[in-house]
Amino acid sequence: MLSVRGLVKSYGPKQVLQGVDLDLEAGESLVVIGGSGTGKSVLLRCILGLEAADAGAILWQGAPLAGQRARFMDGFGMLFQHAALFDSLPVWRNVAFRLLRDMPRARARAIAIEKLARVGLGPEVADLYPAALSGGMRKRAGLARAIAADPRVIFFDEPTTGLDPIRAATINDLIRGIVDETGASAITITHDMSSVRAIADRVALLDRGRMRWQGSVAQMDSAEDGYLRDFVAGRARPMARGLP
Repeated sequence: MLSVRGLVKSYGPKQVLQGVDLDLEAGESLVVIGGSGTGKSVLLRCILGLEAADAGAILWQGAPLAGQRARFMDGFGMLFQHAALFDSLPVWRNVAFRLLRDMPRARARAIAIEKLARVGLGPEVADLYPAALSGGMRKRAGLARAIAADPRVIFFDEPTTGLDPIRAATINDLIRGIVDETGASAITITHDMSSVRAIADRVALLDRGRMRWQGSVAQMDSAEDGYLRDFVAGRARPMARGLP
């Protein structure tokens, strides 16, 4: 469904992405892991068109994404790291933000309330403002917005950041359930291994601007790559230049 080939992105002399190759299959939940500063969010921003890559190609259903950006944008959803709700809008209008372009207000509100229910938020939340919500509720409202238009591809940027283990597990279960129920494809950016195990069909490890390893969760647990094993186990590594 989505392919990245040879993607390169630099900021001045700093090379962040150094030839990334990645594929997302239809209906697949792909999780990209890697340490802080390895380019995970930059990769996502390049795919979404928020950053312009220096080189490489992004393909959507086999054709260059640049030539069909509008169609792609109509078919994706996004859960931002900190939900990114509009403080000045009530929750239902946040969820229905895209829908209000194309349908009557009453219909958009009804869909918003339906999507809020899907993520465990009752109709009493619809008219509240984001400031009245807890961190976990804001994250769920952001998830409701991400699925409001029934997208074919959903992107999740650090979906459990800032949440306690119970609320994080709730978000992971919601993401996995939504992907399974809708058949949507998903790319999740995270360093939370609990999320990886709950969400992933396939895992890709980004290291120093390149995809170092890709495989299933079962393959991840038996992989021989030392850096991957240390990352999964949360083991510290010596801070030596050039260390693999």
